[in-house]
Amino acid sequence: MLVEWEQVKQRILHTLLASGEDTLDFTQENENIADLWAMVKQMTDVLLVPASDALKIRTSMEVQMEFVRQALQYLEQSYKNYTLMTVFGNLHQAQLGGVPGTYQLVRSFLNIKLPVSVPGLQVGISRIPWLSPATENKVRLHYRRALRNNTDPYKRAVYCIIGRCDIADNHSEVADKTEDYLWLKLNQVCFDENSSSAPQDRLTLSQFQKQLLEDYGESHFAVNQQPFLYFQVLFLTAQFEAAIAFLFRTERLRCHAVHVALVLFELKLLLKSSGQSAQLLSHEAGDPPATRRLNFVRLLMLYTRKFESTDPREALQYFYFLRNEKDSQGENMFLRCVSELVIESREFDMILGKLENNGSRKNADKVLELMNKLLSPVVSQISAPQSNKERLKNMAHAIAERYKAQGISTKKPVDSTFYLLLDLITFFDEYHAGHIDRAFDSQPRAQRVTVTLQPGETCLQQIFPFLIPADSSCSPKRQAQGTSSCKASPSNNKLEKYLSLQIIEQLKLVPLSQEYVEERVAAFRHFSDEIRHNLSEVLLATMNILFTQYKRLKCASPATPARPTRVIEDRDSQLRSQARALITFAGMIPYRTSGDTNARLVQMEVLMN
Repeated sequence: MLVEWEQVKQRILHTLLASGEDTLDFTQENENIADLWAMVKQMTDVLLVPASDALKIRTSMEVQMEFVRQALQYLEQSYKNYTLMTVFGNLHQAQLGGVPGTYQLVRSFLNIKLPVSVPGLQVGISRIPWLSPATENKVRLHYRRALRNNTDPYKRAVYCIIGRCDIADNHSEVADKTEDYLWLKLNQVCFDENSSSAPQDRLTLSQFQKQLLEDYGESHFAVNQQPFLYFQVLFLTAQFEAAIAFLFRTERLRCHAVHVALVLFELKLLLKSSGQSAQLLSHEAGDPPATRRLNFVRLLMLYTRKFESTDPREALQYFYFLRNEKDSQGENMFLRCVSELVIESREFDMILGKLENNGSRKNADKVLELMNKLLSPVVSQISAPQSNKERLKNMAHAIAERYKAQGISTKKPVDSTFYLLLDLITFFDEYHAGHIDRAFDSQPRAQRVTVTLQPGETCLQQIFPFLIPADSSCSPKRQAQGTSSCKASPSNNKLEKYLSLQIIEQLKLVPLSQEYVEERVAAFRHFSDEIRHNLSEVLLATMNILFTQYKRLKCASPATPARPTRVIEDRDSQLRSQARALITFAGMIPYRTSGDTNARLVQMEVLMN
């Protein structure tokens, strides 16, 4: 529904604008926003030092050096991208060739910008190590004696960068763009407190920050015409709070300012105001001169004010970040904001929930319905650390544990879909891990998480009462011990494989026998869309497992007295029969699978005959 509404809003916007992107340059705006977030990613990718608060982290020399390094890398990568685009946009003039590398790229770029041959270009391609303090002093001394008044601006700039000297010279002849100026000055920033350089040759990060924010300010950078440029200047010099406060003043960019603040807040890099009554951007006594603090609480409350009455659910998402913040009276800001939101919106039932007539509490949020929608697209994906699937899976386990502990029950179709999705996630995890037998034989996740079995009852029966009955060969004692399909001992390979196939059949999704095809087709109509969307992957995985077992059977050693030919033939016939049942089921269900899925199913089934 939300996606549909967003599409409707886009159509309305396009109609109102008439000519769409011809009227407003959306493309350039999108590029600037993409660059903004690339910058945020680059500048926050730093190794933090142990400290009690964000100010100590931000003012530590190690972190400030990391900020400068990250800013230089961002500027250099941006210029490299510009160089590549220039070269590949003028390949004939660039004459790109030779061994790929920095030299060939620079040479081709200069062929475009400076068609006349540049002498001495190749001299600078070797790796230049950091200068020792003694060598730096020699460079500075030579610069002051012989080069300060030199007419070659490039030579002066190189000496000033390598020797970190003459910080008063902005080298406007060379650094004619803001990005070039930033790169040059960041290279001159000095962190060596014991340096023997003169004060006029020392540029600290704090001095550079103050120069940009206070001495130059917004008027120098024409912020009305280029808001992204001024944001870049502040952000790349680690003045995050000032950059956010500036961006927040522009209506169309306000959401990005808030979200950048949330990123920094979660990473513990944001300097927050000590009091809630402070201005949005303030300087507090005892802070370094160029340090500014952001009133994080005010920022979120100003942002949510425009939509909290019409979209309280969205406002709650932002208020949650205030769960550990307190006002001057010690009251929790999250509770305070939610209380005000409830009173203003009058959405008591939606936000707080309600008591049913029997006194039971009805949950305010439809957690399982939302989790089903989120889990469905990732069920068949390969799990990886910190992936969406892994995070959602862990969240689903926590929800299942909480619901079990608190005795919370939901609508049966929603509940059934949720636990079936968990079982399918377990199935696919085993399948992708290469545990072909365990993919069938693995203990369903829903059982492990939420169900206490009674004697004679399987997990899947308790969650899905309409499923097939428990296998009569499983003793009540073993079922009560927590096995939904009683596992055979590893030595009994035939029985193990037979029982392993019962798991996928108990999930009531696909048939592994012709006699169950019609029953599975009829049951399929009762499954939710979240389950149906995964049918193709379930069919392919199941068929692939059958095909793998078939190949293992054919490649196995010849018949032995312990494993007679009749047993092998029976197993061969069983696998082919199960494959045919899958093909029949795929053709009968009232759901359109992709042509590629059907082709792959038929191909594997044919290879088994």
